[in-house]
This record gives sequence, C-alpha cells and structure tokens, in this order.
Amino acid sequence: MKIHEYQAKSLLKECGVPVLEGGVAYTAEEARSVAEKMGGSVWVVKAQIHAGGRGKGGGVKVAKSLDEVESLANDMLGMQLVTPQTGPEGKEVGRLYIEQGCAIASELYFSLLLDRQTSRLTVVASQAGGMDIEEVAEKTPEKIFKLVIDPLVGFQPFQARKIAFSLGLSGKSAMKAANLFAGCYKTFKTYDSSLLEINPVAVTQEGDVLALDAKMTFDENALYRHSDIEALRDETEEDAAELEAGRHSLSYIKLDGNIGCMVNGAGLAMATMDVIKLYGGEPANFLDVGGGAPRERVTTAFKLILSDPNVEGILVNIFGGIMRCDIIAEGVVAAARDVGINVPLVVRLEGTNVEAGKKILQESGLPIVSANELGDAAESIVHAVKEAA
Repeated sequence: MKIHEYQAKSLLKECGVPVLEGGVAYTAEEARSVAEKMGGSVWVVKAQIHAGGRGKGGGVKVAKSLDEVESLANDMLGMQLVTPQTGPEGKEVGRLYIEQGCAIASELYFSLLLDRQTSRLTVVASQAGGMDIEEVAEKTPEKIFKLVIDPLVGFQPFQARKIAFSLGLSGKSAMKAANLFAGCYKTFKTYDSSLLEINPVAVTQEGDVLALDAKMTFDENALYRHSDIEALRDETEEDAAELEAGRHSLSYIKLDGNIGCMVNGAGLAMATMDVIKLYGGEPANFLDVGGGAPRERVTTAFKLILSDPNVEGILVNIFGGIMRCDIIAEGVVAAARDVGINVPLVVRLEGTNVEAGKKILQESGLPIVSANELGDAAESIVHAVKEAA
C-alpha cells in the first residue's frame, strides 16, 4: 500500500524528522488559502499522485506570489500527469500539497528498503539527490552508499553518523542529518513500512537538513496492526480490479497480455504464467484464488479476468490438495454459467478426486477444454487464442 507525500511527511514529523510547513488542497482557492496562512514569499505547489518523477512531468512548480500559487494549482488539478513511473496513460491529479520554499545548498538521497539478497533492512544513500537512483546506480555506482542493518541490534547512532559523513556532511549539518536518518528508521519500524525514500534530503544554506520529499509503502500483511495507516489509503490511485480482488480475498495483478490466468497458489500462478510465455503467449494477469476456491470466489475471479478488455482466453490451473477437484470443477462450471464466458476456456485439474472433477467439466455442456498437464493446457489456450484471432 502506498500513501501520498503529505501523508508520509505527517508520519515522519511525528517521529522527529524535520519537514517544511505545508498543507493539502483540493481546489485552487484552497491552495491560495494554505499558502496565505503559512506566510512567506515562496511556495512550492506539488501534485499528489502515487508515482515518482513528478517534477519531470510538470507536477512540481515554484510560486512567488499568491496569485501564482492559485494559477499553478488551477493548472495542475485535473491534469493527467505523466511521469517515468506512471506509464504513458499518466495519473489524474486530484489533490495538491502546498509547501513553504527554502534556500537549498545541496540535495542528497536517503532510503530504507528490504534487500532481498540479504533479507535485511538496508540503507541506500547518495550525494546525488534529486535524481533517479536507478540512473545514479547505473552510471556512477561509486556515488551509492549502502549499509545493512543487523535486525538484532537495529539502527545505531554511529551508523547514522557514518552515513552523514559518507555524504560529505560535517559539523552541525552532519549531526542534523544523523538525527533525520534515525527518525526515518523509527518511522519505518513503527508503521511496518516496506520502503521509505527521501529524495531529496535538502541541506539548506543555514545548515539545516530537511526531508524535502517523502515516499512510503507499507506491508499490507501488517495493516491489521495499523488501522490509522489503512485509513490513509487513496483508492482513486489504485487499480479498481485489484481493489475489488482484495475485498474478496483474491490476489490479483493486471498485466499486459491477453490470456487470463486463474490459479490456486502463488507459486503455481507464477509457474503457469511462465509456461504460457514458453508456448508463445502472454499472461493478462496474476490471479491466486487461494486454497479453498469456493464458487463465489471463483465467480468473482472470472469477472475480474473478463473486466480486462484485452483478455482473449482463460486458463484455469488448479491443484486440488485441501480442496477436492470435483468441488472445484462444480465451482468453475457454476461460475462460467453465471458470468457467461465468451472466450476460449482451458481448465487443468490435478489432485484429489481429479477424475470426478474432469467428468463434471465434460458433462457441463459448456465449451471447456480439459487438459491433463500444465504444458498441454498452456499450449491449448495459446493455440485457441490464435485461432480465434
């Protein structure tokens, strides 16, 4: 789960991370009012979407008068903001963050993330703040500083100072940066985050160190402990089909292909997508219906798959372990009738009562192709889609 910059900064501030004063606005008039209440002579108008690179798409602008704040806000609200992370379709801007301006001397990069190679929380920092960290890592890897945090002892003060010194800071700026890094770690741990990125960390001309931007994502498996974080979810920023899947305990991720997949078990789902590609097809989604796969959930799964206009065929691959294949087959048949599937459908069942399950599929009267092996199933659906094209 992701949240907006202004929400992340509120959490950071609670944990002692210094941020500039700011406020959220949903209209141009609210934007002007927020800037007027803050005072000052320079403000930054920031589009709030769940994607980075907003400045490159025109989603971050500096204003030097209240009239300019209102004008920029009026231009941004409702715009389809395209950034390197949104894809060509972009995201519609529905809210803005109006923040005080500051005199920046330098910009740094700092993030906390879970490193899959070490299975540990890792700090990634760089003097090249304000840039895409992937580009920095590719072109100038020597500018990347990494530090692995031992889970038994946590993030220590000496490590925070070490990061600050590695970024070329000294004196009071180094101490203030160390405090900022420690506050970021506290925020990360407190809210079960999976990523916390500050890009840039600003060092002002007065030597202060501030979180000028903030991106946070959270482990959805831990949200039951954080109802306050769950309340920050902006459903307008999320895929409607994925939201609907979550309401029915389905794991669904839309992809770019044309063959819909319905599988029970995440590992089997990944293998199914791989085999589809092996036979020259492209999966349209990742969809794990879970171990039980009752009729209602299977029906919802079919509806989700068919809500994608790119889907030209469906492959159902179910291993009946805890759940019997005959019960799964009854659910597939009932769901297929309820939904009215009008694209090729291949079903591969394996496990307990598999023969009874196949008999149910054969006697259903529906145009369901039954397959014995995963390879046969993938080859059949790829061939059926090409024939129907």
